[in-house]
Amino acid sequence: MASSTERRGANGRLLRMIAGRIGAAILTLFLVSLIVFAISALLPGDAAQEALGQSATPAQITALRHEMGLDRPAYVRFGSWIAGLASGDAGTSLVANMPVKDIIAQRLPNSLILAALTTLVAVPLALLIGISSAMNRGGRLDRALNVVTLSMVALPEFLVATLMVLIFSVKLRWLPSISMLPEKATWAQLFENFAMPVTALCVVVIAQMARMTRAAVIDQLDRPYVEMALLKGLSRPRIVIAHVLPNAVGPIVNAMALSLSYLLGGAIIVETIFNYPGLASLMVNAVTSRDMPLLQACAMIFCSVYLLLMLVADVTAILANPRLRNA
Repeated sequence: MASSTERRGANGRLLRMIAGRIGAAILTLFLVSLIVFAISALLPGDAAQEALGQSATPAQITALRHEMGLDRPAYVRFGSWIAGLASGDAGTSLVANMPVKDIIAQRLPNSLILAALTTLVAVPLALLIGISSAMNRGGRLDRALNVVTLSMVALPEFLVATLMVLIFSVKLRWLPSISMLPEKATWAQLFENFAMPVTALCVVVIAQMARMTRAAVIDQLDRPYVEMALLKGLSRPRIVIAHVLPNAVGPIVNAMALSLSYLLGGAIIVETIFNYPGLASLMVNAVTSRDMPLLQACAMIFCSVYLLLMLVADVTAILANPRLRNA
């Protein structure tokens, strides 16, 4: 009876911890929405000026601003925007004059495809590099992999993307410099269009994830239970697979979440360079045209994905760590 009561108490503490993390994420998202709205409002110019051009008269600009609702107080616009987001309505694009959600629906799948392909390539390679480096700590393989990953971290994605365009598109003419998504594309066409964007995003993501994975595995390899398993005659690979990785899953998932969240910033640069029709390039266009509803919606999507990744990593760390579960 006592053990059942203790188990229920532990489960209750676990649920309260997870609920606390979710509540903190929601509060953070609300604060982020305030920041996004404030920063977008501080951008010089507005959609009315951009739409009418420099030759427009002040009266014309004022009339269009009123029609777009840009002359309403900031707190009224913010309240209306938040209420719309809560109900699934991100407003109407000031430039395209169509629902923002329809515009995003056209671009979001493209960004999800790019992110999914990058994840499928980056995660296995990063785990393989990180685990191999940790198992050979101090050896030649470890030193070589450290040099490679440090070099990859030092390379910004815009430089990698630009060099790839110059080499593979301009010089060798193997791959197209503009990444498109043709309908009913063959596997060869998909490879040609995604090879350079995915590689440019993977370079830094793999390096960061591999180094954090190495640190997490090494931390577990230094624990007493590993030494005990070695004394019992277990092989090092078996110890890593059966004991180290299950205990390191929390830090590894956290490393994956932190590294994959980098895709949000890197995608903006990569999509712009390769003119990829994704959400990041759409946000850049919204900044240029001062299309605030579209800009704010794109920014909130990026922030929400980042917070979701951090929340998943946090909850995974709680579930994987007995000390946190029983705290």
